[in-house]
Amino acid sequence: MKKQFLARLGAALLCAVVLCSSLSLVACNRASDKKTLKLGLGVDVAVKATDATADKNGQGQATVTVAAVLVDEAGKIVEAFIDCADSTVEYTSGGKAVVKESFATKYEQGDAYGMVAYGGAKQEWYKQADAFCSLIVGKTAAEVKALVGAEQKGTQDVIDAGCTIVVADFARAVEKAVANATASEATEKDTVRLGVSTAQTAKDATEDTAGQNKIETVLFAAAVDAEGKVTAAATDSVEVAFTFDAAGKSTFDATKPVATKREQGDAYGMVAYGGAKQEWYKQADVFSASCVGKIPSEITVLAGSSDLQTAGCTIAVDGFVKAAAKIGK
Repeated sequence: MKKQFLARLGAALLCAVVLCSSLSLVACNRASDKKTLKLGLGVDVAVKATDATADKNGQGQATVTVAAVLVDEAGKIVEAFIDCADSTVEYTSGGKAVVKESFATKYEQGDAYGMVAYGGAKQEWYKQADAFCSLIVGKTAAEVKALVGAEQKGTQDVIDAGCTIVVADFARAVEKAVANATASEATEKDTVRLGVSTAQTAKDATEDTAGQNKIETVLFAAAVDAEGKVTAAATDSVEVAFTFDAAGKSTFDATKPVATKREQGDAYGMVAYGGAKQEWYKQADVFSASCVGKIPSEITVLAGSSDLQTAGCTIAVDGFVKAAAKIGK
């Protein structure tokens, strides 16, 4: 009788161990189901400049195409967002810089951009950009690059998707975004968003010194959860200084490629020439990390934050804050 009892007890204990092990394995598998994604930010820059004449102001134009992507472990795009800051500044034949009141991206302009009303397009720019983003979901950077066809427009697949505009700049920005993607806490339930803020600094020319009309475009990419909190963030900035003489003739070299501040890396020179403890891109990373877990309104208070400076970001972050504020709209 005692042997039977012990046998039954042993069997019961064995079942309990097996059950606990099974439950632990299921729990482990469920925990691993929550796969995190990489967030990437990529920028493509094109510039051109013209001389001023007696009848027409000279112009400097910086076309900053930016892509934000969420990428899985296989390098495939889970979600993407594309925008373009096509910013133009002017200067007169008398060497005076013209100050512009505000700048808006193509996406921000919406229907007012005028491709349908004035260009005969079937869809406005932002809708075509969205169509391209939808098409590239599930694709690698190489597969996105292959979508560029004749005259830098898309292949037939792109056209059929509703995107008939030039997409070569889209593909270049996406390729960089995928290459720049880093590990994060973002998941497939999150939404990728992009904020862009452009500011201008102007100075008239004199007989002895060149005038300058400078554009700085600050970029903030983020993954946002259902509560509006940032789960991942990335920042960059493009600074283009268009120069001209007292007669309004451009002295800007538009043939030279423009690299973002992040792309310049240590060569940006904040440490070597500005006495900073950390280079620009490292300080920008501190700002991005400080945004995780916050909603846009909480990010705005980071400007002038002593905690941010203690963490290693001592640069001015007003542009970042303005860009980040836009992801909540």
